Amino acid sequence: MSTGLSGVWAKARGWTISVCVAAILLVTALAEDHLATDFDVLGYALVVASGLALAASRRAPVPVLAVTGLCALSYQAMGFDVPAVAYLFAVYAAVRAGHRIITLVASVALLATLPLAVMASPADGSTADAFAQARSALELAWLIAAAAAGEALRQAERRADEAERTREETARLRASEERLHIARELHDSLTHQISIIKVQAGVAVHLARKRGEHVPEALLAIQEASREATRELRATLETLRDDARILSHGLDHVPDLVKRARGTGLNTTLMIEGQRHDVPAAVDQTAYRIVQESLTNTARHAAAATASIRISYLPEALAIQVDDDGKAMPGTAPVPGTGLLGMRERVTALGGRLRAEPRSEGGFSVQAEIPVGRPS
Repeated sequence: MSTGLSGVWAKARGWTISVCVAAILLVTALAEDHLATDFDVLGYALVVASGLALAASRRAPVPVLAVTGLCALSYQAMGFDVPAVAYLFAVYAAVRAGHRIITLVASVALLATLPLAVMASPADGSTADAFAQARSALELAWLIAAAAAGEALRQAERRADEAERTREETARLRASEERLHIARELHDSLTHQISIIKVQAGVAVHLARKRGEHVPEALLAIQEASREATRELRATLETLRDDARILSHGLDHVPDLVKRARGTGLNTTLMIEGQRHDVPAAVDQTAYRIVQESLTNTARHAAAATASIRISYLPEALAIQVDDDGKAMPGTAPVPGTGLLGMRERVTALGGRLRAEPRSEGGFSVQAEIPVGRPS
């Protein structure tokens, strides 16, 4: 509730201040004795306008500075001896917004021309009287005070912004350190487990060859997958530790994925369509990850016999489609696991779109289209 009230006050504050200033200036003008002229109504209107203009001082401080200054000159020239209070408020707003040079030039110009405006008024008086009236209309001390107040608040706001940025940078640094710590822990744990799998697979392959037996393709696939997983874990950790761009696998390595999938007993085909052209590194790596994750999900959950991969090079996009003939039935909603969420986040970050759903003829389909721009 307090947040809502403070928001309303923030919006109404500008108008509240401007209306109050306009009212004070109007009362001052009405209480003042001056020669009646045909321009009295216009003079009162200028007095009120100089105050109301302050409502826009936060959005347009320089135009408000000009309007209040011109209003002060105009009503002084019409014989209204009313202090240029609105202009002081405008000076404060302009300096607070950082327009110090423009404010200085405008104030010097107003101080120079205000006596001329007073001398042009209908009231009789000497030049000395004119300068005295101009000085009372815009006291130099108050002008300096308004500028100093605006500058002080501007500096305070800048320091607050810098402090906020420092807090954000500190939070990001702590988060990065925590991610690095988690990555190290995962690397140590997973590398140990994968190394055991790799060693056991290597021993099984060695014994089979030593006995002259046929080495099962699944065993070779396990050996290669464990070796590849160890390399990727090490590369990921190095990227986090050194904050460097380590080249990851891309579309050139998709045939290796197909080979490993076939080694697990999944009949996998790969089709490339369109004229191949270079794509951005992020798109290249994301396409590889989509194929990798899709085949992993197929092998783990789909109970499929076949899988097909289609990569299409379009003029301004790269399309990837991975289909299988697994147990997914039409009309059933896919369970949004970590793999699917990760693929969707990668594609969305690159401005593309991804669909992952059961096929009408049975099985599951992952379809992604990522913009790449026109090939050069």
